[in-house]
Amino acid sequence: MDQQPPGGQNPSAHVDGPVTCYRHPDRETSIRCTRCDRPICPDCMVSASVGFQCPDCVRQGSGTGHSPAASRPRTIAGGSVASDPRLITKILLGINVAVFLAVLANSALVDDLVLLGRANFYYGGPPEGIAEGQWYRLVTSMFLHQEVWHIAFNMLGLWWLGGPLEAALGRARYIALYLLSGLAGSALTYWLAAPNQPSLGASGAIFGLLGATAVLMRRLNYDMRPVFALLAINLVITFNPWGGIAWQAHVGGLVAGTLIAIGMVHAPRERRNLVQYGTCAAALVVVVLIVVLRSAALT
Repeated sequence: MDQQPPGGQNPSAHVDGPVTCYRHPDRETSIRCTRCDRPICPDCMVSASVGFQCPDCVRQGSGTGHSPAASRPRTIAGGSVASDPRLITKILLGINVAVFLAVLANSALVDDLVLLGRANFYYGGPPEGIAEGQWYRLVTSMFLHQEVWHIAFNMLGLWWLGGPLEAALGRARYIALYLLSGLAGSALTYWLAAPNQPSLGASGAIFGLLGATAVLMRRLNYDMRPVFALLAINLVITFNPWGGIAWQAHVGGLVAGTLIAIGMVHAPRERRNLVQYGTCAAALVVVVLIVVLRSAALT
């Protein structure tokens, strides 16, 4: 297909009748791209240093003085708008389900992946756990489930909360929020729970998404009552008298997710990257500090 070079004349400039947008022939316009001179309607024109440019010239970076990415639409947190706003959520869900199926096939994997401070799995055996240098358990336990109801509940939460957050934050910020929330939940569990108490599940990360959802809804001036009701229900379940739930992971994830989201959606535009990266780095430093101090106390 032949392509009109920048600066070339559009045939519509030399024919009788109304001039229409080259991308929307049904729309009349009197505005032309300052680079290629093609007619463009208000929906297509992109503001440039002088006049307006068409989307094709912007993508090519023709004379704008900026990278083509500079004119791409951004989310409220400054992330790129993706064609599939749930891609990372789908990947995370897939990893959780894959690990669950692997555990069904080989239950011994639980001992290798579960969060554990320091303990012996069998009498006379070597001590295992994070205190013994198995830091990977902080991450692997975030994707580990044994019961159908457990993974079903967490994956529903991931799908309902994760999709809108991924669309609002962008992929990179969303995955940072998810992983740091999960790590914070693991770290608080490691710090406060008994060293021989195993813990598993994505609940810390999911509670981080719940806290971030509250921050985002407040930022957008949405009705906060639904998210407060959901949070109250989950906290009641967390601290129920029947036990069996690692409340430390829920609280750690909730606090981390809320604080990280505040840094992401309330960062001033002129210092957005600095504030967002700094918030995530601070959360990671706190996690590492907790793990180091707890490990020193247990060994």
